[in-house]
Amino acid sequence: MGGESMDRIGLRRKPKQERSIQRLDLILAAAARIIAEKGVNAMRMTELAVAAKVPIGSVYQYFPEKAAIVKALFDRHASAIQAKTVAMFADVGSLDEALDLVCDIIDWYYDSYHDDPVYLGVWMGTETDQDLLQLNIEHSGRVAGIFRDAVRRLAPDLCDEQMHARTYMFSHLIGAVIRLAAVSDEALARRVLDEWKRVIRASLFASTLPNAA
Repeated sequence: MGGESMDRIGLRRKPKQERSIQRLDLILAAAARIIAEKGVNAMRMTELAVAAKVPIGSVYQYFPEKAAIVKALFDRHASAIQAKTVAMFADVGSLDEALDLVCDIIDWYYDSYHDDPVYLGVWMGTETDQDLLQLNIEHSGRVAGIFRDAVRRLAPDLCDEQMHARTYMFSHLIGAVIRLAAVSDEALARRVLDEWKRVIRASLFASTLPNAA
């Protein structure tokens, strides 16, 4: 991501003193409440300052604009998902187990976030801003890389360019499917997740058909 993009969505300064860290946490907690109630688009910086009980200058001291706040909250969710993925695939022993773990992660992902309005608001917010959308894509790439590292230990020959593309695509689509399920009624959501898991089991390690002549 380019420097100009990071300037507008990155922290203006990283707090070092405990008081500054607490103030930043107050701002992010208030932002999470507003996003959960109204969504990203409706959040205003002045409203955020009032909700966090800090001067408006303190908000802009850390965040150049609203997108930077969304990024900070997004990073927390993305870090949790990446850490969970690392932990689950650390000791995988077979490709069949790897498939089981992918399905387990889908269930964990849905169970952890489908009733979290902050998560939904933040992730929906990433889809309306080009720089934030790129963050989402980069997150998908990192999760896919964690999975490929596990597969590489088990079957190095599988980790070719096609597997790279396939895991990259599936990683991004898992997030999209989770968000679709999260805004559906529970019965439909579970059917959607089950169908998606069937697709993954059938195709993630499927042999490649030869190119047509």
